[in-house]
Amino acid sequence: MLAYSFPSPSKVPLASPKPSNPSSGRNLPSSKLSSPTPTFEVLNHRLTHHHNVGHLHEAISTLDVMARKGVHPDLTTYAVLLKSCIRSRNFQLGKLVHNRFMQSQLEPNSVIFNSLISLYSKCGDWAKAKAIFDSVGDKKDLVSWSAMVSCFANNDMEFEAIGTFLEMLENGFHPNEYCFAAAIRACSTVDTILIGKMIFGFVIKSGYFESDVCVGCALIDMFVKGSGDVDLAYKVFEKMPEKNTVTWTLMITRFMQLGCPRDAIDLFLDMIFSGNVPDQFTLSGVLSACAELELLSLGQQLHSWVTRGGMPLDACVGCCLVDMYAKCASVDDSTKVFNRMVDHNVMSWTAIITGYVQSGECDKEAVELFSEMITSHVLPNHFTFSSVLKACANLSDPRMGEQVYTHAVKLGLASVNCVGNSLISLYARSGMMEDARNAFDMLFEKNMISYNAIVDGYAKNLNSEKAFELFHEIVDTGIGASAFTYASLLSGAASIVAISKGEQIHATVLKSGFESNQCICNALISMYSRCGNIEAAFQVFNYMGDRNVISWTSMITGFAKHGFASRAMDMFHKMLEVGVRPNEVTYIAVLSACSHARLISEGWKLFNSMHKEYGIVPRMGHYACMVDLLGRSGSLLEAFEFVNSMPFKADALVWRTFLGACRVHGNKELGKHAAKMILEQHPHDPAAYILLSNLYASSGQWEDVAIIRKTMKERNLIKEAGCSWIEVGNKAHMFHVGDTSHPLARKIYSELNQLALKIKELGYVPDTDFVLHDVEDELKEQYLFQHSEKIAVAFGLISMSKSKPIRVFKNLRVCGDCHAAIKFISLATGREIIVRDSNRFHHFKDGFCSCSDYW
Repeated sequence: MLAYSFPSPSKVPLASPKPSNPSSGRNLPSSKLSSPTPTFEVLNHRLTHHHNVGHLHEAISTLDVMARKGVHPDLTTYAVLLKSCIRSRNFQLGKLVHNRFMQSQLEPNSVIFNSLISLYSKCGDWAKAKAIFDSVGDKKDLVSWSAMVSCFANNDMEFEAIGTFLEMLENGFHPNEYCFAAAIRACSTVDTILIGKMIFGFVIKSGYFESDVCVGCALIDMFVKGSGDVDLAYKVFEKMPEKNTVTWTLMITRFMQLGCPRDAIDLFLDMIFSGNVPDQFTLSGVLSACAELELLSLGQQLHSWVTRGGMPLDACVGCCLVDMYAKCASVDDSTKVFNRMVDHNVMSWTAIITGYVQSGECDKEAVELFSEMITSHVLPNHFTFSSVLKACANLSDPRMGEQVYTHAVKLGLASVNCVGNSLISLYARSGMMEDARNAFDMLFEKNMISYNAIVDGYAKNLNSEKAFELFHEIVDTGIGASAFTYASLLSGAASIVAISKGEQIHATVLKSGFESNQCICNALISMYSRCGNIEAAFQVFNYMGDRNVISWTSMITGFAKHGFASRAMDMFHKMLEVGVRPNEVTYIAVLSACSHARLISEGWKLFNSMHKEYGIVPRMGHYACMVDLLGRSGSLLEAFEFVNSMPFKADALVWRTFLGACRVHGNKELGKHAAKMILEQHPHDPAAYILLSNLYASSGQWEDVAIIRKTMKERNLIKEAGCSWIEVGNKAHMFHVGDTSHPLARKIYSELNQLALKIKELGYVPDTDFVLHDVEDELKEQYLFQHSEKIAVAFGLISMSKSKPIRVFKNLRVCGDCHAAIKFISLATGREIIVRDSNRFHHFKDGFCSCSDYW
């Protein structure tokens, strides 16, 4: 290929002709070897020939030779060369042609001017385009104005584009379809959409809407990008008299972007029936819709169509197939498509890595694929890094994540938002909130996802104060909270059982217009339920217009945890009646309800039907629920046999559940076996030692208790200290056993003494079996009234209005004596008392508990 240079003329070596007889070694006269100097006509003919046969580089090289010889082609040739450079997007060659034209000193005509404006516009040099436009003076024509409007619109200078469009009208020019399309593109933002609607009226009056496809496409984009109004965009699409493949594909793509995958598929079917042939971009959009809706069958049909039609599995369609199979089928199918792709570029690698991460089970393989990608000398992009960092977060491997991030730094991609956001999420999910905050603070430009990642991190790591601080920062900066932000804050409030904070967020949600958002409503149900207000949770559920499986499952879980087993079962049956398919978590919730209500036959029926009716394979959590159901009811041998018949080895959760049942029913032999099984898997699990110790203590085997406590001390195993807390005046007040540190300690214990007298008169008898220390009975009774839940209840009675229920939360299981005492306290005081322990809620009212003394 001949060389050329820019901007100075290049020296193009001319090839010497070969001798006619290569074997001849004679020295011919120099006059015989030199070729005659080509004339202008020869060079001009050569230039024209190269251009006509598509050899643009050779044509420009010939132009280069002509310039060095001081001869130049005419204006038409320059115009044709410029247009060819623009059409092939070879802007450097176009600039070289401009340079040679300037050397020719020819007087440019409007065609040259307009081509130059278009050239610099398309290569992003709007300032140069504007300078050329201004130099045209009175020679500006409609094409010049249209090119300048388009230049500003394409370079995100919307108001300059609109201003130029209006200036053109003032100069007496009437826009054509290209000018209208450019002006409408400039109006495809939130700030300019109103002007766009006025231009839309102008388009209708001018008749270009009915006559030109590109104007209609620009209008579709304007309504989607400017106002997110897919309905108006679709009305434009429907009214367009002429639709081509590009138009159909655009509307399908915009449906997908605005979260309407079902409409995208319906439109694709209409396109097929109308006789239009989809291209690879159309199929990519529809495959994305199949992935979103998990329509594997349709996705497979499209895959078959691509294969039978001989359409090459290019990066665009291939990546969408990889994504579709990963979401709808398995990563194995996704991998098969990936392996059949001819060229693996950054898009295809990123698609397969993302598919592995989204599968939820192949994060390690995703990291290995990333290493293979690097080895294959394919440079990852910011989306690749974002996915791999998510895989590291799923693996709880922040060190691996840091290595991946270091690679992103080297490639200059660390400052891209999605990479930084994934790093924040990685640290937050690993509990490294200081590192997460540093990553957040280092972001050059923070967006909503950045704030959501750090807010969610603080909420999940039980630092709601920091979460709320950032929430106020979001509001102050004008970014505006999203549904995810509110859901994270509600989760944070639920985690620390701060119902007042949850109620504040609920009020803000109502003001912000998010009250019907499904994600937020689900978070509200969970928050109210976990904070002890099950009726408020049910009220949110009833007001929901669109409920999904999470909504129903959250409500079933709430009723089960609060001891309302019959309501939980009713809710489950209603869910099935309305056609909502239960998932694994739903069955854990409903089996838990059976366990709390001693519904053994119902529990067996549900457990046996979950796979048969819904294809849900029972997992460890479901087996643990059944062990709990059998164990609570006293069927310890049946529960033991059930554990031994499990298709996989029982984990510590199952054995711990069984050990708890042995503790309740005093079966020391089975309890010892359960503890042994737990300690085989987790030798340093203090819970196993404590449950076994309590089992011995309840039967007075103090020597065995002493041995267990000595073993724990030798192994540095610390028992979790029991504590209870209650929220009063937007502040959580925490109490431990025998706590006297509270400022109102004297009043609290005075209240406790009075309560003891009242409830004994009503028939309360202290159950000293729940004092797990070898002391005198009188001292045991004193210890009982120093339990943290009783102290918290007494504080609630002296601190809270009689119209409000008292909500107490405990980190351990409530003891039997406290349970009995609080029943009598509710009767003596006429107050509703709600206690949540580590297992469930107890609603005490008028001397009764919602658990019916079975927990």
